[in-house]
Amino acid sequence: MEKSIRKYFPVFVLPTLIAFTIGFIVPFLYGIFLSFCKFTTVTDWKWTGIQNYTRIFFVNGKLDTTFLHSLWYTALFTIVSMIVINVLAFAIAMLLTKGIRGTNLFRTVFFMPNLIGGIVLSYIWLMIFNAVLQNFSKTIVSTQWYAFWGMIIVVCWQQIGYMMIIYIAGINNISGDILEAAQIDGANSWQRLKYVVLPSLMPTIGTCTFLTLTNGFKLFDQNLALTGGNPGKMSQLLALNIYDTMYGTTGWQGVGQAKAVIFFILVAVLALIQNKLTSSKEA
Repeated sequence: MEKSIRKYFPVFVLPTLIAFTIGFIVPFLYGIFLSFCKFTTVTDWKWTGIQNYTRIFFVNGKLDTTFLHSLWYTALFTIVSMIVINVLAFAIAMLLTKGIRGTNLFRTVFFMPNLIGGIVLSYIWLMIFNAVLQNFSKTIVSTQWYAFWGMIIVVCWQQIGYMMIIYIAGINNISGDILEAAQIDGANSWQRLKYVVLPSLMPTIGTCTFLTLTNGFKLFDQNLALTGGNPGKMSQLLALNIYDTMYGTTGWQGVGQAKAVIFFILVAVLALIQNKLTSSKEA
């Protein structure tokens, strides 16, 4: 039986490999190639070397801080959202695994925002924010920091429920015998959390950290619908900055593609670092 499976293994793998190559590998490599070209469509390219990469930071010989601002703004947003989402999701998961009444109802309520599209959810919150802020003669885009915390609230509202479900699954997989043994040995609630629960949840924590890290860096829909990058592109996250460069400025498609390549490298490096750190903690 095993020899038969090995014999026909290429037959089953080949269609998936072809689809993956056509749908991902080829466009990805062609995208890298286009980042070194000037183009308006993918067929009228003209090789320009590293000019697109220099134009990311310098325009007409002057430093353009737009991309750099989006970079550090996105990094700050990602760090804050990652911490808030994981801390609150873990705390809620711990509460909902204590056997309190209405646990299933609470799980459903917390998870429901994740089922709503990012743009729809952002427009709902946009009306709420502006309705509250108009009492102070402000709007969500009055400053970049109003926009920042507005996006933090929206993203946390949407993602906490999803991460909560993952944490609940991880907590339920912890052996009750281990917790009971720790309690018999005299460990209090904090000690059980620190020395039993958290070490046992490292794979789960790694998964949730990876998801919130990448989601924070890739955030686009909520940024577009909630702030549109205003005021004056000061609340643009990287994904929206790339989109604005590609489709908002004529002749800058190559620069937008170069930004996309840098964006991919940043997300890939962060994901690898996060995975390495989590793996070392698990060991």
